[in-house]
Amino acid sequence: MLEAISGGLLNGRFGRNFLPLPATNDLRIGERAPDFELYCVQQARPVRLSDYLGKQPVVLAFTRIFTDKLFCPICYPHIQDLKQHYSQLRERGAELLVITSTDQAQSGRIVQELELESPLLVDTTCAAFRSYKLGQALGAPLPGQFVIDVRGRLRFKHLFSFADANAYSDEICAVLDHISDAPASSSSGLVD
Repeated sequence: MLEAISGGLLNGRFGRNFLPLPATNDLRIGERAPDFELYCVQQARPVRLSDYLGKQPVVLAFTRIFTDKLFCPICYPHIQDLKQHYSQLRERGAELLVITSTDQAQSGRIVQELELESPLLVDTTCAAFRSYKLGQALGAPLPGQFVIDVRGRLRFKHLFSFADANAYSDEICAVLDHISDAPASSSSGLVD
């Protein structure tokens, strides 16, 4: 634990996210999802959410990782679940973007240690976390999951609560199955 603290836990991000703020996400299903540009560890370049517009649905998994040596005990199993079911998300035509607030060096070690295939995006300023109004507590932003359709519209959102911390892959796959069945010109396939 001491190594984790001296290895980057007590940093500027920790201080900015220390006080608890609840998730206040008021994005509505069917609205355009907020765009962002973040550095992708595996591609070694910035990517934008809008890069996927018109190409494929996107699953956003905002996750809570404190440092490369200290994972949130609630989010670590969620990351492992998404990793294990990444191919099922891809079979449904979607890309999974995992978003963390750790720095580039820590994020690179996380990709190696967890052998992540899905893109890991770095949001050290927590700007994307804040644009999705996910809240924060005890040094890191709170997790949340979103499904964005091929038109860039929000089709599903899951905000952190202690009763139901994360949306797991089976729930996300069901949403992807539902939106793939809906006609592109119809809004009737929106998931509440």
